[in-house]
Amino acid sequence: MQVVRIEALPADPLGAAAAFHAHWLPSLRANAGDLLIAFPPAGHMHRMWRVAATQELARESAPDRVNSVATTHDEGIAAALALLDDCQGITGQYLVLDQPAVLLPQQ
Repeated sequence: MQVVRIEALPADPLGAAAAFHAHWLPSLRANAGDLLIAFPPAGHMHRMWRVAATQELARESAPDRVNSVATTHDEGIAAALALLDDCQGITGQYLVLDQPAVLLPQQ
């Protein structure tokens, strides 16, 4: 599974969503194979646009899987990769990692 780390997004949700869609989305759409998007941590106001982007990419990429996490920790990304490797049916999910290697689905 390929990991793409998203960097340097604006702090405000609309600006972050616009920057993600303009800068990152075209290359993510061109990706072949399963994908894990690693967003930097952000407040709950960013959740909806991240979920929507992840779910739409997952639908477009099927049967390849697309999931995303909110973390900058290598340990958290490794834990997410291990979980996704064990659970081959998971796609379109956005997981918020509150600590390295601790997976918490966003409510």
